[in-house]
Amino acid sequence: MKQKITAVVPRERLLSLDALRGFDMFWITGGGYLVSLMAKHMDTGWLNAVAGQMEHVQWNGFHFFDLIFPLFMFISGVAIPFALVSKLEKHVPKSELAKKAIKRGIILVFLGFLYNGMFSNGFENPRLPSVLGQIGLGYMFAALIVIYAKTFKSTLYWLGGILVGIGILQLLVPVPGIGAGLLTPVGCINGYFDRMLLPGRLHGGVFDPEGLLCIVSAITVTLMGSVAGHFLRDKKTNDQQKIKTLSAIGASAIVLALILSSFYPIIKACWTGSFNLLTGGIGFLLMTAFYWIIDVKGWKKWSFFFRVIGMNSIFIYLLHGFVDIDKISQKLFGWMVLLGNSAEIFYEIGEIGMVWLLLYYMYKKNIFLRV
Repeated sequence: MKQKITAVVPRERLLSLDALRGFDMFWITGGGYLVSLMAKHMDTGWLNAVAGQMEHVQWNGFHFFDLIFPLFMFISGVAIPFALVSKLEKHVPKSELAKKAIKRGIILVFLGFLYNGMFSNGFENPRLPSVLGQIGLGYMFAALIVIYAKTFKSTLYWLGGILVGIGILQLLVPVPGIGAGLLTPVGCINGYFDRMLLPGRLHGGVFDPEGLLCIVSAITVTLMGSVAGHFLRDKKTNDQQKIKTLSAIGASAIVLALILSSFYPIIKACWTGSFNLLTGGIGFLLMTAFYWIIDVKGWKKWSFFFRVIGMNSIFIYLLHGFVDIDKISQKLFGWMVLLGNSAEIFYEIGEIGMVWLLLYYMYKKNIFLRV
């Protein structure tokens, strides 16, 4: 199975969507570590607080870094109406679009296997679930729902149905020998399914944060993105109406998540429904803000840095997984030790800049890794 690399000018798209995708990827490809280094050497209260957000919570709760993965899934959902619904309106057969969605899902699962190193060391104790696999399967199922849904309301029914179904499983269905609703690594029904059905190594030992039930649950975040894309693409409403609608949906989802969290904790590791609603709600608000600033107000120049990253997001993720960027950077920027205590900060800036320049070169040459 081959990944597809195209060297053509990309089709017209929302600049804000590329910018938000790049903003999202920036934090896991050096931005978060840079903030941590700045906090370490500058030791200011507000910077230490921000640096604390650049780590995942151990289990229950929410930090900014817990948003990165679901936000990417949300963004992939925003693209669905632009990429697929537009073709449905041009009477492209549903089966053809479904095949493309399935193909994309399978390729991302395969790339996830590669990223996890499944084919190394004689297939010994491989880990099957992956971030890329969850993104691919989440997109695939969300796309199939949108393709075959008779109306937009049908998509909403699917979204609500999956959220309710996940909630019932996690809160009411007992795990043998443990009971129901115990949302701990061992007690959560996600881990029970993973231990029972997934061969190989689990990332969390007794559960996997990209395991079977997590994948099903995360489909809702991608579907929420497709809802945002539906309103953004709607030609019957003006920009102000779109902004009000998306903001209202986002705020409502966040409020509902916080209400539910009183008995249904926000846990990224098992993708609880409250976590999905919270991250989906934040996704709505961020998408609205980027859309208003970039596409409505026309303030685009500041976003170019992020758009260059966002247009090759899969490439930069794989690059950091397969290439020892730190070793290359050390050879180029190792001299920065002469700068003293702050050398780490400038070294990381140099590493981020080196990767960005590679992406900029690909951007100028119209080379984009697409799956």
